[in-house]
Amino acid sequence: MWLYLAVFVGLYYLLHWYRERQVLSHLRDRYVFITGCDSGFGKLLARQLDARGLRVLAACLTEKGAEQLRDQTSDRLETVTLDVTKTESVAAAAQWVKERVGDRGLWGLVNNAGISLPTAPNEFLTKQDFVTILDVNLLGVIDVTLSLLPLVRKAKGRVVNVSSICGRVSLFGGGYCISKYGVEAFSDSLRRELSYFGVKVAMIEPGYFKTAVTSKERFLKSFLEIWDRSSPEVKQIYGEKFVASYKKSAEQLDQTCTQDLSLVTNCMEHALIACHPRTRYSAGWDAKLLYLPMSYMPTFLVDAIIYWGSPSPAKAL
Repeated sequence: MWLYLAVFVGLYYLLHWYRERQVLSHLRDRYVFITGCDSGFGKLLARQLDARGLRVLAACLTEKGAEQLRDQTSDRLETVTLDVTKTESVAAAAQWVKERVGDRGLWGLVNNAGISLPTAPNEFLTKQDFVTILDVNLLGVIDVTLSLLPLVRKAKGRVVNVSSICGRVSLFGGGYCISKYGVEAFSDSLRRELSYFGVKVAMIEPGYFKTAVTSKERFLKSFLEIWDRSSPEVKQIYGEKFVASYKKSAEQLDQTCTQDLSLVTNCMEHALIACHPRTRYSAGWDAKLLYLPMSYMPTFLVDAIIYWGSPSPAKAL
């Protein structure tokens, strides 16, 4: 019996290995639109797909970012400036994409643009702090996707949404985790709806990587500004020791961030060019071995793990 089971498991993984490595043909005829290409994952992915021979349409927030990317890629790659929080900017970019892809449609849409600040305990924040992140990370994703869906459907293409392991486990306060939970929900409903038209939707769920989103310097500067404007009651409840512990946690996290961004962009590339893409991709060992398992644990156990690694307020019971 055990022999049969071992053979069955071996055949299953052999078939899985074979399916994972099947890649689409005629890549040079396919257009891919990527948001957030000024730096980080977006910039690396644009260069990676350009080297693969795909026709990359890269959206950057700034002209400086676009110029730097063009200097590092082939003449096939084209750039456009895009602010995903502004509907008129999204509409203009969608028209720009339509003029380039024509009747072929858009093979791939990668919603990569995102921010992580302001982040702090919820009680430190204002409604506008949440709106700032949600506008980019969630509403921006929705706006860009809805604007380009007709082109993706025409090509029977792919939508790749960059979520986070924070879309599985809410590790801290503020709008970031909320936005990533929203991306997960939007992607799930989108995947089911678009499956009728041959369109596939994938989610990328990275752990902690060293990018502008996880910049220790930016995080600490933002956090201290939020602390300074907090009410006297909040400062009394949490105390200066909490601030010091929070800063220490940020520094420790910075040291553990993975520096190899290709672990994430390889997942994005696979989602775009594989014959059988996955629904979800977990990138980074912290995602695979810690945060993903945590998402399946009982709530009391997850809470205990997070409490263990988090600073306590001065007036905690």
